[in-house]
Amino acid sequence: MRAFIAIDLPQEVKQSLEGIQKKLRASGADCKWVDSKNIHLTLKFLGEIDDTRLHKIEQILDTAAKNQNPYHVRISTAGAYPKAHTPRVIWVGIDEGDQETKNLAKILEDQIEKIGIPKEDRPFSSHITIGRTRSGMGRENLIEGLASLANDYKEMPQEFLASKITLFKSTLTPGGPVYDILKEVNLATA
Repeated sequence: MRAFIAIDLPQEVKQSLEGIQKKLRASGADCKWVDSKNIHLTLKFLGEIDDTRLHKIEQILDTAAKNQNPYHVRISTAGAYPKAHTPRVIWVGIDEGDQETKNLAKILEDQIEKIGIPKEDRPFSSHITIGRTRSGMGRENLIEGLASLANDYKEMPQEFLASKITLFKSTLTPGGPVYDILKEVNLATA
């Protein structure tokens, strides 16, 4: 099965991000927007895993969660990878909670490598993907929209409490991916 580990977002945050997607859609850019129910903050993409690895990953989640207290996350910026002027992945980023998210992702990455799932090639970046461009159509308008959003977030950031980590199964369908929760683990309480 195809799987990943993430911090799921509260419904009100997903709705807020859906509003941002709507603003960016007005750019006319050729984008595939992430369905709002699927928006999350990925900690580790696992790829295809079997039942043996699934059990080990569940144990790793339990251990990682015991060592991390819940923390506040503040979405405070918007941007694109690889660069703002050549957008391929449209994302929103975080400032508050960034270091805690990076620490949690590193713990998971290090422990999961021990069961044979390789580390990522690039450094972890705390971000929430909200869309992907399919072509260059509308690129200039999209870039302008992203710059405007960055200013909006400075004035009114979105916040939530990260209190659990979730292991998701991802099933690819013609209508887009379907995510099912395999395991949720609450972060430690101080």
